[in-house]
Amino acid sequence: MVKITPVKRKSLVDDVVERIRAVIVDGQLEPGQRLPTEAELVKQLQVSRTVLREAIGRLEMLGLVSVQGSRGMFVSERGGLMNSINLVRSALTLSPRELIKFTEFRRAIECDAARSAAQRATPDDIAELETLVEEIRDSSLEPQEAYRIDFRFHRRIVQLTGNEMMISVMEVVQEFVMASIVECGPSRRRDPEVTYRGHLAIVRALAAHDADAAEKAMREHLESVLTGLRKQMKRLD
Repeated sequence: MVKITPVKRKSLVDDVVERIRAVIVDGQLEPGQRLPTEAELVKQLQVSRTVLREAIGRLEMLGLVSVQGSRGMFVSERGGLMNSINLVRSALTLSPRELIKFTEFRRAIECDAARSAAQRATPDDIAELETLVEEIRDSSLEPQEAYRIDFRFHRRIVQLTGNEMMISVMEVVQEFVMASIVECGPSRRRDPEVTYRGHLAIVRALAAHDADAAEKAMREHLESVLTGLRKQMKRLD
């Protein structure tokens, strides 16, 4: 007999995410436009600041909102490809098998991106990546926040290629993976030190402008991710 899992009851945070997302998708807020202040949103939505901040964090991970410190919260600027994805996408749950396929695709793109980034990275770029690596190492981070920082690191490397198509494709891949993480939680437990060492090796190769070492470090890092996903899939089979 086929077993169907119960529908999950949505939380207040889910409702806030959907309401703000609907405003963006319906075009009431345009890319680059500022959202109401936190105080205004709390009043309009009649929720606590804690609920609102978690919802904004999810929207930021999904690439719909950009939090710019004291400047406020803005609808993210996206190219045509990303705008299309945001308009049609609902939260997509990816199975471990599908996550493996996405990661294999990432590997193909990011190993080449690492080679290009090794030739292009400036001292400022390296400093930015080093900061992200230190943030990734923080064991106190919530899993979703840790993945958001992790993806920011990888996205920055792809951006260093200057290849707009590659950047757009990577953003689409990350959108779907992050949507799955937001919906169902991370696919596997994260070891901050292992993650830190993998990313640090990539940064060191970029800083040395060693394209071969950068590609090797990226490949080894993503192979580690794939190994974890394959183990998870075997446990679920």
